[in-house]
Amino acid sequence: MKKTSSVFVILFALILNACSSTQSLQEYYVDNTENPNFLFFDVPTSILNLEEVNLTETQRTALASLKKLNILAFKKTAENSSEYKIEKSNVKAILDRDEYTELMKMNTEFGRATIKYKGAEDAIDEVIIFGDNREKGFALVRVLGNNMNPANFMQLMQAIQKSDYKGEGFSELGKLFKG
Repeated sequence: MKKTSSVFVILFALILNACSSTQSLQEYYVDNTENPNFLFFDVPTSILNLEEVNLTETQRTALASLKKLNILAFKKTAENSSEYKIEKSNVKAILDRDEYTELMKMNTEFGRATIKYKGAEDAIDEVIIFGDNREKGFALVRVLGNNMNPANFMQLMQAIQKSDYKGEGFSELGKLFKG
């Protein structure tokens, strides 16, 4: 029995090392798009329906700097709970690298979330939102853009709230963390 446990620990360590030591976040997305435990989708900025909203210059600048969102979500089940632990560990290892700066951590009614970014404080190229719920799974959202300014995005979020946007494109993600 002890020998079997040792083999499992060694195999687990090798898998973790192989998956997380040099894999980039982009490679992680690509490697898991066909995995049946994951939901994957790209959301273009056009889905926000901001064409008819009267945006300020700052809001237009923020919208222009935004390219798209890549969403990868792991739906946890009783059958894949061990894979969930491995995948969650892989994501954390990637996000713990020096290239990502932590912006904030929070606890919500849906679970825990961490927001990190890549780039300079006033010229962000990528924002990463990692949300985790022990019972439901996790979601990894990449907000991609060029020279995004966090201060401008607060104003953009206000414009989105005033728009006709009702969360289209995120229904599958909502189902994952519902109920």
